Amino acid sequence: MDKLKLGVLGSGSGSNMQSIVDAIEKGELDAEVKLVISDVKDAKILERAKKHSLKATYLDCAPFKTKLEGAAEERCIEMLKAEGVDTVVLAGFMRIVKKNLLEAFPNRVLNIHPSLLPAFPGVHSWEQALNYGCKVAGVTVHFVDAGTDTGPIIVQRAVPVLSGDTPESLHARIQVEEHIAYPEALKALSEGKLSIEGRKVVIAL
Repeated sequence: MDKLKLGVLGSGSGSNMQSIVDAIEKGELDAEVKLVISDVKDAKILERAKKHSLKATYLDCAPFKTKLEGAAEERCIEMLKAEGVDTVVLAGFMRIVKKNLLEAFPNRVLNIHPSLLPAFPGVHSWEQALNYGCKVAGVTVHFVDAGTDTGPIIVQRAVPVLSGDTPESLHARIQVEEHIAYPEALKALSEGKLSIEGRKVVIAL
């Protein structure tokens, strides 16, 4: 397989992008981050990207507040294509991506979600798990489809819920596993080990 050419979309601190960049720099992941895009002007993900000399840019997604659609979506696709991106990585991107982006990168848009999907889709899923009384929470890396957190699952990692957990403490432990799971999923993709059969992602050993 050729080296993955990644486009990263994020809205926040960029800790998942950092874990991917770290894996690349250690030689554990055969990939290159070609472009980092954020819908937040002062997002830390842009600062992290610049520290690693990665091309990074802000994308104004107005008038929409919760989705990437319309003119902004087209600009996003154009920028990704111009940099030769073949795989789009959503790393804390707080917008719903729509069909044009998914069709531009078929089965090559990935997301990470802080729960064991299909449990607790949407926002603050670690808090949902804690309030529900779950004994186990976790993280899921999945391909993105037209639904919300409904795409085929690539990798999951479980995180026990401890008796004294707060939303903050549980979230912190989930993030530790996120930073393992995302590079792991991308490594399998880079090595040509992933195939999708219906809803199932098969990982060749």
